[in-house]
Amino acid sequence: MTNKFADGDQAGAMNYVTAECTLNALKSVGQGRIIDLSQEIRSGHPCMQPAQSPFMMTMRATPEMMLRGGGRHGITNNLGAYTERVELCMHTGTHVDALGHVTIADEMYGGYRVSEMTNNLGLQKLGIEQMPPLISRGVCINVADLDGGDYLEGGRVVTAKDLKNALNKAKVEIAPGDVVMVRTGYSRYFMKDNQKYISTEPGIDVEAAQWLTGQKVSVIGCDNMGVEVLPYPEKGKMLPVHQHTLVEAGVHLIENLVLDELMRQNVTTFCFIMLPIKFTGATASPVRPIAVL
Repeated sequence: MTNKFADGDQAGAMNYVTAECTLNALKSVGQGRIIDLSQEIRSGHPCMQPAQSPFMMTMRATPEMMLRGGGRHGITNNLGAYTERVELCMHTGTHVDALGHVTIADEMYGGYRVSEMTNNLGLQKLGIEQMPPLISRGVCINVADLDGGDYLEGGRVVTAKDLKNALNKAKVEIAPGDVVMVRTGYSRYFMKDNQKYISTEPGIDVEAAQWLTGQKVSVIGCDNMGVEVLPYPEKGKMLPVHQHTLVEAGVHLIENLVLDELMRQNVTTFCFIMLPIKFTGATASPVRPIAVL
Protein backbone atom coordinates (compact mmCIF):
# COMPACT_ATOMS: atom_id res chain seq x y z
CA MET A 1 0.00 0.00 0.00
CA THR A 2 1.67 3.20 -1.19
CA ASN A 3 0.14 5.91 0.99
CA LYS A 4 -1.82 3.75 3.40
CA PHE A 5 -2.03 5.50 6.76
CA ALA A 6 -3.33 2.72 8.98
CA ASP A 7 -5.74 -0.17 8.91
CA GLY A 8 -9.22 1.21 9.39
CA ASP A 9 -8.43 4.64 7.93
CA GLN A 10 -11.18 6.03 5.68
CA ALA A 11 -9.76 9.46 4.80
CA GLY A 12 -6.85 8.29 2.66
CA ALA A 13 -4.73 11.02 1.10
CA MET A 14 -7.13 13.65 2.42
CA ASN A 15 -4.96 13.31 5.53
CA TYR A 16 -2.41 15.39 3.61
CA VAL A 17 -4.79 18.36 3.48
CA THR A 18 -3.70 20.07 6.67
CA ALA A 19 -5.06 23.30 8.13
CA GLU A 20 -1.94 24.95 6.72
CA CYS A 21 -2.80 23.69 3.20
CA THR A 22 -6.28 25.16 3.47
CA LEU A 23 -5.10 28.48 4.90
CA ASN A 24 -2.42 28.87 2.24
CA ALA A 25 -4.98 28.17 -0.50
CA LEU A 26 -7.36 30.76 0.92
CA LYS A 27 -4.54 33.31 1.28
CA SER A 28 -3.72 32.89 -2.42
CA VAL A 29 -7.07 34.43 -3.41
CA GLY A 30 -6.54 38.00 -4.58
CA GLN A 31 -9.07 38.81 -7.27
CA GLY A 32 -12.28 37.27 -5.97
CA ARG A 33 -13.00 35.65 -9.34
CA ILE A 34 -14.57 32.18 -9.58
CA ILE A 35 -14.14 29.66 -12.39
CA ASP A 36 -16.65 26.82 -12.47
CA LEU A 37 -14.91 23.48 -13.18
CA SER A 38 -18.04 21.34 -13.59
CA GLN A 39 -20.27 20.03 -16.36
CA GLU A 40 -24.04 20.48 -16.33
CA ILE A 41 -26.11 17.39 -15.57
CA ARG A 42 -28.93 17.00 -18.06
CA SER A 43 -30.81 14.52 -20.21
CA GLY A 44 -28.65 12.66 -22.69
CA HIS A 45 -25.67 12.63 -20.37
CA PRO A 46 -22.85 10.21 -21.37
CA CYS A 47 -22.79 7.03 -19.33
CA MET A 48 -21.00 3.71 -19.52
CA GLN A 49 -23.69 1.06 -19.43
CA PRO A 50 -24.40 -1.34 -17.79
CA ALA A 51 -22.27 -0.09 -14.87
CA GLN A 52 -23.82 3.37 -15.09
CA SER A 53 -27.48 4.19 -15.63
CA PRO A 54 -28.79 7.12 -17.70
CA PHE A 55 -29.72 10.35 -15.97
CA MET A 56 -33.48 10.89 -15.78
CA MET A 57 -35.48 13.79 -14.38
CA THR A 58 -39.28 14.07 -14.39
CA MET A 59 -41.55 16.72 -12.94
CA ARG A 60 -43.23 15.51 -9.76
CA ALA A 61 -45.47 18.53 -9.23
CA THR A 62 -46.47 21.53 -11.35
CA PRO A 63 -48.41 24.73 -10.58
CA GLU A 64 -51.43 23.27 -12.37
CA MET A 65 -51.40 20.21 -10.12
CA MET A 66 -50.94 22.33 -6.99
CA LEU A 67 -53.76 24.71 -7.90
CA ARG A 68 -56.15 21.87 -8.64
CA GLY A 69 -55.48 20.19 -5.32
CA GLY A 70 -54.95 23.25 -3.13
CA GLY A 71 -58.59 23.70 -2.20
CA ARG A 72 -58.76 20.19 -0.78
CA HIS A 73 -55.98 21.08 1.65
CA GLY A 74 -57.35 24.44 2.69
CA ILE A 75 -54.83 26.49 0.66
CA THR A 76 -56.39 29.83 -0.27
CA ASN A 77 -53.50 31.83 -1.76
CA ASN A 78 -53.32 30.14 -5.20
CA LEU A 79 -49.96 28.55 -4.48
CA GLY A 80 -48.20 27.01 -7.46
CA ALA A 81 -44.89 25.13 -7.32
CA TYR A 82 -42.60 22.82 -9.25
CA THR A 83 -40.79 19.79 -7.83
CA GLU A 84 -39.06 16.95 -9.60
CA ARG A 85 -37.83 13.40 -9.20
CA VAL A 86 -34.29 12.53 -10.27
CA GLU A 87 -32.73 9.14 -10.96
CA LEU A 88 -29.00 9.05 -11.55
CA CYS A 89 -25.87 7.03 -11.05
CA MET A 90 -23.58 8.83 -8.59
CA HIS A 91 -20.91 8.71 -11.29
CA THR A 92 -22.89 11.16 -13.41
CA GLY A 93 -21.42 14.45 -14.59
CA THR A 94 -18.52 15.99 -12.73
CA HIS A 95 -18.13 13.70 -9.74
CA VAL A 96 -15.62 12.44 -7.21
CA ASP A 97 -15.02 8.73 -6.59
CA ALA A 98 -15.20 7.36 -3.07
CA LEU A 99 -12.33 5.17 -1.90
CA GLY A 100 -14.73 2.21 -1.89
CA HIS A 101 -15.47 2.50 -5.61
CA VAL A 102 -13.11 -0.24 -6.84
CA THR A 103 -11.26 -3.22 -5.42
CA ILE A 104 -8.24 -5.41 -6.05
CA ALA A 105 -9.90 -8.79 -5.79
CA ASP A 106 -11.24 -8.85 -2.20
CA GLU A 107 -8.94 -6.04 -1.06
CA MET A 108 -10.09 -2.44 -0.45
CA TYR A 109 -8.40 0.64 0.93
CA GLY A 110 -7.66 0.69 4.67
CA GLY A 111 -7.50 -3.08 5.04
CA TYR A 112 -11.22 -3.54 4.42
CA ARG A 113 -12.55 -6.54 2.51
CA VAL A 114 -15.35 -6.90 -0.03
CA SER A 115 -16.84 -9.73 2.01
CA GLU A 116 -17.55 -7.36 4.92
CA MET A 117 -18.39 -4.23 3.00
CA THR A 118 -21.82 -4.07 1.34
CA ASN A 119 -25.52 -4.55 1.73
CA ASN A 120 -28.47 -3.19 -0.23
CA LEU A 121 -28.04 0.21 1.41
CA GLY A 122 -24.53 0.75 0.01
CA LEU A 123 -20.99 0.59 1.34
CA GLN A 124 -20.58 0.01 5.06
CA LYS A 125 -17.16 1.70 4.98
CA LEU A 126 -15.31 3.97 2.54
CA GLY A 127 -18.49 5.61 1.25
CA ILE A 128 -18.37 9.15 -0.09
CA GLU A 129 -19.69 10.53 3.20
CA GLN A 130 -16.21 9.82 4.59
CA MET A 131 -14.64 12.41 2.28
CA PRO A 132 -14.56 15.79 4.02
CA PRO A 133 -15.11 19.17 2.33
CA LEU A 134 -11.96 20.12 0.45
CA ILE A 135 -10.17 23.46 0.26
CA SER A 136 -6.57 23.22 -0.91
CA ARG A 137 -4.28 24.37 -3.67
CA GLY A 138 -5.35 23.26 -7.13
CA VAL A 139 -2.76 22.58 -9.82
CA CYS A 140 -3.86 22.22 -13.43
CA ILE A 141 -1.33 20.41 -15.62
CA ASN A 142 -1.97 21.19 -19.27
CA VAL A 143 -0.89 18.35 -21.56
CA ALA A 144 -3.48 18.99 -24.29
CA ASP A 145 -0.79 20.31 -26.64
CA LEU A 146 1.59 17.35 -26.32
CA ASP A 147 0.97 16.22 -29.90
CA GLY A 148 0.95 19.68 -31.40
CA GLY A 149 -2.80 20.26 -31.38
CA ASP A 150 -5.47 21.59 -29.05
CA TYR A 151 -6.31 18.21 -27.53
CA LEU A 152 -5.11 14.61 -27.21
CA GLU A 153 -6.77 11.74 -29.03
CA GLY A 154 -8.31 8.74 -27.28
CA GLY A 155 -5.82 6.07 -26.26
CA ARG A 156 -2.98 8.57 -25.86
CA VAL A 157 -0.97 7.76 -22.72
CA VAL A 158 0.02 10.69 -20.53
CA THR A 159 3.23 9.59 -18.84
CA ALA A 160 4.98 10.74 -15.70
CA LYS A 161 7.58 12.39 -17.94
CA ASP A 162 4.82 14.30 -19.73
CA LEU A 163 3.49 15.59 -16.42
CA LYS A 164 6.93 16.60 -15.19
CA ASN A 165 7.74 18.42 -18.43
CA ALA A 166 4.45 20.33 -18.33
CA LEU A 167 5.05 21.33 -14.71
CA ASN A 168 8.59 22.46 -15.51
CA LYS A 169 7.25 24.52 -18.40
CA ALA A 170 4.75 26.17 -16.06
CA LYS A 171 7.43 26.57 -13.35
CA VAL A 172 5.23 24.83 -10.78
CA GLU A 173 6.10 22.15 -8.22
CA ILE A 174 3.56 19.84 -6.62
CA ALA A 175 3.25 20.03 -2.82
CA PRO A 176 1.63 17.63 -0.33
CA GLY A 177 -2.13 18.11 -0.16
CA ASP A 178 -2.42 19.57 -3.68
CA VAL A 179 -5.38 18.69 -5.88
CA VAL A 180 -3.84 17.87 -9.27
CA MET A 181 -5.93 18.09 -12.45
CA VAL A 182 -4.75 16.91 -15.85
CA ARG A 183 -6.12 18.78 -18.87
CA THR A 184 -6.17 16.71 -22.08
CA GLY A 185 -8.71 18.81 -23.99
CA TYR A 186 -10.94 15.75 -24.36
CA SER A 187 -13.93 17.44 -22.70
CA ARG A 188 -14.70 18.88 -26.16
CA TYR A 189 -16.60 15.64 -26.87
CA PHE A 190 -18.80 15.78 -23.74
CA MET A 191 -22.44 15.98 -24.95
CA LYS A 192 -21.08 16.58 -28.47
CA ASP A 193 -20.04 13.01 -29.32
CA ASN A 194 -20.87 10.89 -26.30
CA GLN A 195 -20.01 7.60 -27.98
CA LYS A 196 -16.48 8.80 -28.72
CA TYR A 197 -16.23 10.32 -25.25
CA ILE A 198 -17.00 7.06 -23.42
CA SER A 199 -15.41 4.55 -25.79
CA THR A 200 -11.83 5.84 -25.63
CA GLU A 201 -9.89 8.63 -23.94
CA PRO A 202 -6.41 10.03 -23.35
CA GLY A 203 -5.22 9.84 -19.77
CA ILE A 204 -2.53 8.90 -17.29
CA ASP A 205 -1.09 5.41 -16.91
CA VAL A 206 -0.18 3.61 -13.68
CA GLU A 207 3.38 4.94 -13.69
CA ALA A 208 2.13 8.52 -13.92
CA ALA A 209 -0.44 7.84 -11.19
CA GLN A 210 2.27 6.37 -8.96
CA TRP A 211 4.41 9.43 -9.49
CA LEU A 212 1.53 11.72 -8.52
CA THR A 213 0.60 9.72 -5.41
CA GLY A 214 4.28 9.69 -4.50
CA GLN A 215 4.10 13.50 -4.35
CA LYS A 216 1.43 13.10 -1.63
CA VAL A 217 -1.35 14.73 -3.64
CA SER A 218 -4.78 14.59 -2.04
CA VAL A 219 -6.90 14.17 -5.19
CA ILE A 220 -6.32 13.59 -8.92
CA GLY A 221 -8.77 14.78 -11.57
CA CYS A 222 -9.09 14.97 -15.35
CA ASP A 223 -11.32 16.37 -18.09
CA ASN A 224 -12.37 12.91 -19.28
CA MET A 225 -14.67 10.11 -18.16
CA GLY A 226 -12.20 8.12 -16.07
CA VAL A 227 -8.88 9.97 -15.49
CA GLU A 228 -6.85 7.08 -16.93
CA VAL A 229 -6.08 6.19 -20.53
CA LEU A 230 -8.69 4.04 -22.28
CA PRO A 231 -8.15 1.42 -23.56
CA TYR A 232 -5.26 0.62 -21.27
CA PRO A 233 -2.11 -0.27 -23.27
CA GLU A 234 -1.49 -3.54 -21.41
CA LYS A 235 -3.90 -6.07 -22.82
CA GLY A 236 -6.40 -7.48 -20.34
CA LYS A 237 -6.10 -4.65 -17.81
CA MET A 238 -9.10 -2.52 -16.90
CA LEU A 239 -8.97 0.53 -14.59
CA PRO A 240 -5.53 -0.23 -13.08
CA VAL A 241 -5.07 3.48 -12.28
CA HIS A 242 -8.28 3.37 -10.23
CA GLN A 243 -6.93 0.35 -8.39
CA HIS A 244 -3.68 2.09 -7.54
CA THR A 245 -5.11 5.47 -6.57
CA LEU A 246 -8.24 4.41 -4.70
CA VAL A 247 -7.19 1.06 -3.20
CA GLU A 248 -3.43 1.32 -2.75
CA ALA A 249 -2.92 5.07 -2.27
CA GLY A 250 -6.25 6.29 -0.89
CA VAL A 251 -6.39 9.12 -3.46
CA HIS A 252 -9.85 10.22 -4.63
CA LEU A 253 -10.48 10.79 -8.35
CA ILE A 254 -12.52 13.59 -9.95
CA GLU A 255 -13.92 12.86 -13.40
CA ASN A 256 -15.54 14.95 -16.15
CA LEU A 257 -13.90 18.20 -15.10
CA VAL A 258 -14.06 21.37 -17.22
CA LEU A 259 -10.57 22.86 -17.36
CA ASP A 260 -10.56 24.91 -20.57
CA GLU A 261 -11.28 28.26 -18.91
CA LEU A 262 -8.28 27.85 -16.62
CA MET A 263 -6.04 27.50 -19.65
CA ARG A 264 -7.71 30.37 -21.50
CA GLN A 265 -6.87 32.57 -18.54
CA ASN A 266 -3.39 31.06 -18.15
CA VAL A 267 -4.14 29.82 -14.63
CA THR A 268 -2.08 26.91 -13.33
CA THR A 269 -2.41 27.20 -9.54
CA PHE A 270 -5.41 28.43 -7.57
CA CYS A 271 -7.58 27.95 -4.51
CA PHE A 272 -9.62 24.82 -5.14
CA ILE A 273 -12.93 24.23 -3.34
CA MET A 274 -15.12 21.14 -3.56
CA LEU A 275 -17.82 19.82 -1.23
CA PRO A 276 -18.94 16.23 -1.84
CA ILE A 277 -22.57 15.52 -0.94
CA LYS A 278 -22.82 13.10 1.98
CA PHE A 279 -24.73 10.27 0.31
CA THR A 280 -24.18 7.61 2.96
CA GLY A 281 -22.63 4.47 1.50
CA ALA A 282 -22.38 5.86 -2.05
CA THR A 283 -19.41 5.07 -4.28
CA ALA A 284 -19.25 8.65 -5.62
CA SER A 285 -20.89 12.06 -5.43
CA PRO A 286 -21.73 14.63 -8.10
CA VAL A 287 -19.80 17.80 -7.28
CA ARG A 288 -19.40 21.40 -8.41
CA PRO A 289 -15.72 22.20 -7.88
CA ILE A 290 -14.54 25.76 -8.32
CA ALA A 291 -11.28 27.63 -8.73
CA VAL A 292 -11.15 30.88 -6.77
CA LEU A 293 -8.58 33.39 -8.00
